[in-house]
Amino acid sequence: MTTTDTANEVTSGESVDRLKENLERVETLSKRLMEVMAHKRNHHPGLDGPNQELFARAASSYWSGMLQNPAKLMSQQVEFWSKSVHNFAEAQKMVSGQISELEDAPSKDRRFQNPLWQSNPYFHYIKQQYLTNSEVLRSMVEEVDDMDSTDKRRLGYFTEQIINMMSPTNFLATNPDALEKALETEGQSLIDGLENLVADLEANDGELIVRLADESAFEVGENLATTEGKVVFRNRMLELIQYTPVTETVCETPIVLFPPWINKFYVLDLKEKNSLVKWVTEQGYTLFVASWVNPDETYADVGMEQYIEEGYLGAIDAAKKICDVDQVNAVGYCIAGTTLSLTLSLLKQRGDKSIKSATLFTALTDFADQGEFTPFLQNDFVDAIEAEIGDDGILPQYIMARTFSFLRSNDLVYAPAIRSYMLGETPPAFDLLYWNGDGTNLPGKMAVQYLRGLCQNNEFVNDGFELLGHKLHVKDVDVPVMSITCEADHIAAWKQCYRGVQQMGSRSKTFVVSQSGHIAGIVNPVSRNKYGHYTNADLKGTPEEWMEAATFTEGSWWPRWAEWLKKRSGKQVPARIPGSPEFPALEAAPGQYVRARAAR
Repeated sequence: MTTTDTANEVTSGESVDRLKENLERVETLSKRLMEVMAHKRNHHPGLDGPNQELFARAASSYWSGMLQNPAKLMSQQVEFWSKSVHNFAEAQKMVSGQISELEDAPSKDRRFQNPLWQSNPYFHYIKQQYLTNSEVLRSMVEEVDDMDSTDKRRLGYFTEQIINMMSPTNFLATNPDALEKALETEGQSLIDGLENLVADLEANDGELIVRLADESAFEVGENLATTEGKVVFRNRMLELIQYTPVTETVCETPIVLFPPWINKFYVLDLKEKNSLVKWVTEQGYTLFVASWVNPDETYADVGMEQYIEEGYLGAIDAAKKICDVDQVNAVGYCIAGTTLSLTLSLLKQRGDKSIKSATLFTALTDFADQGEFTPFLQNDFVDAIEAEIGDDGILPQYIMARTFSFLRSNDLVYAPAIRSYMLGETPPAFDLLYWNGDGTNLPGKMAVQYLRGLCQNNEFVNDGFELLGHKLHVKDVDVPVMSITCEADHIAAWKQCYRGVQQMGSRSKTFVVSQSGHIAGIVNPVSRNKYGHYTNADLKGTPEEWMEAATFTEGSWWPRWAEWLKKRSGKQVPARIPGSPEFPALEAAPGQYVRARAAR
């Protein structure tokens, strides 16, 4: 027997052993898959798509138009047939050797970067026909002309979701990257992918939520949210963190920052180099940050009232007493900025001047244009959310997480699913994606108040939002305001934020548009010099007129904000150690509340 024969025998034996091992893993994983699906958590079906009446009316409108103009229908069909035949003819030329590769430029679509989409007739035909079909679906939506603008927008959104879902890259047999990886690894990638799939299903009670980050790589308080500070106040709504000063003196007026309670506060303190929290302390400010509780069923009775009274006013009162001052500079991010505006209206009507200035990070106050959330803010979806809240009074965090993800489905759903389940890769150790997956539940009462009263009825700028015995209105916001918005924000569109600020009663308004999106435009450290920002002191015109006349500045808006705050922060006083005799430090930052993971 030759050495080669022996090697072949060993290799063959190793392959057989590997095959047996993989088959055993498949059997085990299959059992786990069946087990988790048998106990799958159900949710209201209305959360999975729009009322079918939307598609029925769209189909009726489309066919009515085509029947009135059959020549147009025939023309469209002929064009579709022509493109389909052309796609097939190109593939045939490649099969016969007439051409080796298509000469058209490679696709800019990240889904189709594998060279086989260009050089292989099978994959090329599938891609081209998918793109042709996508064009037809979009054109059909355009042809629907007797629907109101909101329904037309919803129709377009859900059509795009269907198009994205049916991409050939989402299926193993038509994904060259996945097939190549399976061959290279002798099928190991598919086994690993199945392991990832089952693990994600088990982590979410049978609900498929793709894990975006390697959760083993991060721990809050260890390599996230590490800026030094103390929890100096705690009630059932929040823990208030006061950060340790790093300068000998600080401005007299402290900052109290309220992050959104849909996610955790540490997006502002991910790591030293991009921590807004750390940077603010380095500028000589006393900084307090609210760390909201992650609510469970015991919070079923909690509404916007409790977030304002116990949350905002409780934190502001504690900060004032700790620092021995009469006023604070308040900051609100996203929904917390919207609620800060409600709080300002309430304080105005009560004659309370506890807030000296307000900074709003990507915060909507006028919801006349619901932007990309339009598909999810109509009655069928909000009715389904109310039904999902049910008896326990809590909106589970995965409902909100799924909604936000499908606003960017290719980036936040399908691409991660392909990497994890088809390629068998471990999710990346990416801190921002880890934070994105660390969501919180919402009290059902609060969620419905927000969705019905603010998002749907736009009461804060119309007749007033009734709360705590008052009718709160945007015109009551009369303290100096600085609004930071983001050019590519798909959650709080800058133009709509602008319209809200225009309606505020303040005589001092500063409006800034940062480059990038909802997170990157805010977490924009000076050291990176990555995203610039636009400013314009004239807020009288339309958003388009404002932008046309705006001045662009390279670099972060953070220094501009620090200078704006300095004018409203009083004299310099000795740096304050966290806490006071009345409010002793309870524990080190980041505290307990931020560590509580939402039940999955």
